[in-house]
Amino acid sequence: MEQYHALIRKAYAAFNARDIPTVLTTFHPQVRWSKAWEGDYATGHEDVRDYWLRQWQELDPYVEPTGFSEREDGRLEVAVHQVVKDKQGQLLFDGPVKHIYTIQDSLFRQMDIEQG
Repeated sequence: MEQYHALIRKAYAAFNARDIPTVLTTFHPQVRWSKAWEGDYATGHEDVRDYWLRQWQELDPYVEPTGFSEREDGRLEVAVHQVVKDKQGQLLFDGPVKHIYTIQDSLFRQMDIEQG
């Protein structure tokens, strides 16, 4: 479980810095990423990149991991504090969320979201 600590830190720091190439190094090539803002999933690096670029035109999310644990089914649960503002700085959401990851080949293969 501790081997994922660096992966989590790297992914979230890069996301918050809007450094897509670095985030993608933590993703499996066929990643399925929950598109909470649009619904459904983005599949693969290019689809995730395109989703984030669309999202960041409208929203300014900041996500800070606060803890993680392994679920009974082997998935990784990352508790996060998420703050989302619109592009004018208006607060849209500030609270806990759970990111649930399936890991494959030491990379994030799928990410699902649950309310904290």
